[in-house]
Amino acid sequence: MIPSESPIRRFSSRRQRLDRSFLTERLRGALAYDRIAGYFTSSLLEVAGEELESMQGVARIVCNSSLMPGDVITAQAARDNLRLAWTSARPELSLNSPDSEPLKKRYEKLYRLLREGKMQVKVLPDSAFGLIHGKAGVITLADGTKTSFLGSVNESREGWQLNYELLWEDSSPEGVQWVQEEFDALWGSPFAIPLAEAIIEDIQRLSHRQVIYEIPEWQKNVKEKAPEPAPVVVELPIYRQDQGFWEHQKYFIRLAYEAHHGPYQQARFILADQVGLGKTLQLATSALLMALTGENPILILAPKTLLWQWQTEMRDLLDMPSAVWNGRQWVDENGLQYPSNGEDDILKCPRKVGVISTGLVTRGSYAAELLLKQRYECVILDEAHRARRKNPQSPEDAPEMNNLLAFMHKIARCTRSLLLATATPVQLHPVEVWDLLEVLAEGNEFVLGNSHSPWRNAQKAINLITGQEPLPQTLEEQWEWIRNPLPPASEEHTFEILRQRLELANHQAVVPGDRITSLRHSDQQRIKNHFENFVKYYNPLIRHVVRRTREQLENEIDPETKEPYLRKITVKLFGEASEDAIPLSGYLRQAYQMAEEFCQVYRELHGARGFLETLLLRRIGSSIYAGQKTVERILGQRLQEVAEEEEEETDDNISKLAEKISDRETEILRRLWKALQNNRDGDPKYERVRKYLFDEGWLEERGCIIFSQYRDSIEWLASRLMEEIPNEFIAVYSGAQSSGIYHQKKWLPMPREELKKLVMQGRVRLMLGTDAASEGLNLQRLGSLINLDLPWNPTRLEQRKGRIQRIGQRFDEVYICNLRYRDSVEDRVHNLLSERLEVIYNIFGQLPDFLEDVWVAMAYGEQERAKQIIDAVPKKHPFEIRYTKVQKVDWETCAEVLYEKARREVLQKGWREK
Repeated sequence: MIPSESPIRRFSSRRQRLDRSFLTERLRGALAYDRIAGYFTSSLLEVAGEELESMQGVARIVCNSSLMPGDVITAQAARDNLRLAWTSARPELSLNSPDSEPLKKRYEKLYRLLREGKMQVKVLPDSAFGLIHGKAGVITLADGTKTSFLGSVNESREGWQLNYELLWEDSSPEGVQWVQEEFDALWGSPFAIPLAEAIIEDIQRLSHRQVIYEIPEWQKNVKEKAPEPAPVVVELPIYRQDQGFWEHQKYFIRLAYEAHHGPYQQARFILADQVGLGKTLQLATSALLMALTGENPILILAPKTLLWQWQTEMRDLLDMPSAVWNGRQWVDENGLQYPSNGEDDILKCPRKVGVISTGLVTRGSYAAELLLKQRYECVILDEAHRARRKNPQSPEDAPEMNNLLAFMHKIARCTRSLLLATATPVQLHPVEVWDLLEVLAEGNEFVLGNSHSPWRNAQKAINLITGQEPLPQTLEEQWEWIRNPLPPASEEHTFEILRQRLELANHQAVVPGDRITSLRHSDQQRIKNHFENFVKYYNPLIRHVVRRTREQLENEIDPETKEPYLRKITVKLFGEASEDAIPLSGYLRQAYQMAEEFCQVYRELHGARGFLETLLLRRIGSSIYAGQKTVERILGQRLQEVAEEEEEETDDNISKLAEKISDRETEILRRLWKALQNNRDGDPKYERVRKYLFDEGWLEERGCIIFSQYRDSIEWLASRLMEEIPNEFIAVYSGAQSSGIYHQKKWLPMPREELKKLVMQGRVRLMLGTDAASEGLNLQRLGSLINLDLPWNPTRLEQRKGRIQRIGQRFDEVYICNLRYRDSVEDRVHNLLSERLEVIYNIFGQLPDFLEDVWVAMAYGEQERAKQIIDAVPKKHPFEIRYTKVQKVDWETCAEVLYEKARREVLQKGWREK
């Protein structure tokens, strides 16, 4: 018992150990302990577990973290962000020392207290009450009386045993009530977040954590299957500094990795997930695991605009070294350039993972041919729909392959595993996805069978799957479809039985045709009974294409958590009605009409058909300023500046643009420029942007990103906004050398990675981005988006939306506004497509790239041709059975961890190192 002669007692660690003289005595058998602690992670890690274990009742601890109020806008966001606050503190680093056993025991005690409910924890954003620096507590003693204390002591072993600390105890009713009210205010705050289940499970994992120091040690005891992925991935930055992998991502990673080590020793898949579901990370992690278990290098082929995204995501989220071929030399993940003596150096990649532009292939360069001289562990092709036939509307004919498709057929034979990624494997006709399957089938028989397989006849196979032809009824015909190739035993019990009866090993894909006679009558009957099921669920399309949509993941329930696999994030569109188009009047209307005239004249004189003759219309459709700058550059012959912002593979177009324009074209441009000079009303798009940012409260309540295809438009808008809101941090996310922040009318250059961090920390709530920001940029903290212009390539529009409608978004509904000038090409296309857009989107999951031709046709005034292009879109998805697969994969509880250094040593080896 505490002496009762005075309610006030003073303690100093200089005079006595505070845990023995104060804490232990009062907590022994205590009925309750309410504690205001300090910072979340350190308080929880160092909590005085021994004393708490002696209590009869419950200890409640409230502490603070660097969370922002917006991080707890929903229960799911609160759980996710609290877990991230825990993991980003990297508590596992303290366990790397040889003397970490005592700390592991503390973790074990902490887990037991939390799991048994003897300790409860809530965490507050430090902006709710300010940094919780005060330390205090109320203890309900074993006899029911209460005492309170204040002081500098944190809830840690150092605080109670080692540091110099002061503590005042006050057992008076007034003192106890005062401290209790302070605790209750914090504990009952609507911003106070209960400790997430994921943190409790991670504490248990850490209490048993063991480090695997060598790759062979990770691989030991493994004979016929791949080493378990969990030790490699569980402490990667994506888990410790980001949201972690989601179930659909883990499923594909495991599927590809196990296939790489399975019966066929190859992974051959098309990953066709909808935009925003993390295809890059799924593919890169699969490649990471393959690189650690194989001798040969990894090759990643991607459009030029995505090269650095690949390298950045691998470096930041997977701690995965790589090198990018920039067209002249290799550049590693640290930005170090490796001088090159010629194109042959493309085979001297300084990292095991090399990232190369598909532009080399589409141009038919010598460097691309050199790539065929190397043997690979895995080849990945991003945006695989660009590898396509030129005659998709003639599926019965042999494919007229473009350069990329022809190259993929060749390199497929140079690699063990091959992964193709595209959100739209079907653009116009289902034969396009079959063309990709035939790429996967190069050099093997398990994808589409051998050369005699009926699956090799694309039109025949498509007709069978889509039900355009009746199912064959004779056993002989059915057997031909099933046996060549015969699915592995793991796919379904029927195939397991057939393989046993035929004594066919799992690595054998094709059954000789005459073996049907060696089957029992019951097995033959089994084939007839299961044939329809086979066609629906086990055909090559189902087995080698993995596609999950946002809608599916939002509606499918995880049987373990009883929650959807993906939290639903709806999109509320603004500016879609016809009357929402922004009118142009006076000189601006004249200027736009002259831009259309220039487009027509350029086409008549040069006979070109591409983006060049429509370039001015695209830019003036973005902003009046961008149109004016374009005219000035063309008249001033500063042509390269115009070309730099266009799509990557434009060498021929740039050379055409460099041709001297005619007097007739020059006269049109001069009249156009004069009309713009005479305009005194400004650009009406600014007032529309201003309306949403300020009048509708998007900036204040949600934060916003504004996209434009062109840097000129972004600079114009930034300058206008900077004048109106000089104290706001306005981030500009563009090229590597042109990104930074406007603040107080000053420009501060800043690396793009820093800009992303500032947005995610809530310090920047307004970002202006070119399409460089539409890939690889996660802006879950921002809840609204304004498209200043509508790019003619519909994929880009989808990519922009994917920056905020993505995993981890804190709002359940995001706002998106699309701006367009009335009677512009964009407006005319919008009116033409409006009735079909939702239908097309539901069919494909996004808008196919070929719809860009609709914009071009409308620019020429060819409305009938535009309608024909739209009418060519299939009226329904060609395959009714969706190839959607999600299964539970538990990596998070793995206590074994592969040593970081061992992993990096493998990945830092060059292509010619063994």
